[in-house]
Amino acid sequence: MNALTGAFDWLGAGKNWRGDAGVQHRLIEHLGFTGLSMLVACLIALPVALWLGHLGKGGALAVNISNIGRAIPTLALLALLSLTPLREHGETPTLIALVLFAIPPVLTNAYIGMREADRAVVEAARGMGMSGGQVFLRVELPLAFPLLMTGIRSAAVQTVATATLAAIPGGGGLGRVITAGFNLQNTSQVVAGALLVAALALLVEGLLVLVARWADPMRHRRTGGTGTETDGGAGAAASGGTESGGGTGAGAEPAAAAA
Repeated sequence: MNALTGAFDWLGAGKNWRGDAGVQHRLIEHLGFTGLSMLVACLIALPVALWLGHLGKGGALAVNISNIGRAIPTLALLALLSLTPLREHGETPTLIALVLFAIPPVLTNAYIGMREADRAVVEAARGMGMSGGQVFLRVELPLAFPLLMTGIRSAAVQTVATATLAAIPGGGGLGRVITAGFNLQNTSQVVAGALLVAALALLVEGLLVLVARWADPMRHRRTGGTGTETDGGAGAAASGGTESGGGTGAGAEPAAAAA
């Protein structure tokens, strides 16, 4: 309890937030290489996963290959990269290690989301004459969106936490607050650094949950909308046939009454 109280006292001291070794500077560093590594991981993993998921071929192999990265300890990889000439390029070793760490959950969830899209809806869309590109953009992608975002959220939270290890070989970020606390034998500073990392991870997860709910093209249908929403086109593909059938029935009723 004393360490926790001391941690809040340490965080409340303005001098600990200023300067190149202050919390503000370390937080910006942490967000910088975490955000960049997630961007690169998504640019690599999402096109591969979505395309293979659309084709339905080669996805299992790609997922298994990407999952090899989960078996490699991030700290060991970071230490090895720090021994190469890459260490002369700033945070490059950290970025490479974090990108390799973030790719598996993004790729796996995006691929599974594409393959678990309702096949009946997909076939209905094709039966309506949609091209492969239209089926991908208007049907499969909206249906896969929740799992896709789950993968991104999981990768982002893990990356925020794992980026703390960058401080061990001399990198930046919030991990430097923790390592400096160990060097100074200041338990309050160590706990304060851990609290900052935990709070940042929770904040990132909360923000991505809100983004996923707001950006979901099928959100109205998932929450029991009126049925008139056509976001993503998936609902239109599924209900297109019944709507036209309903229209025929409505037109036939007056004719029957007249007869």
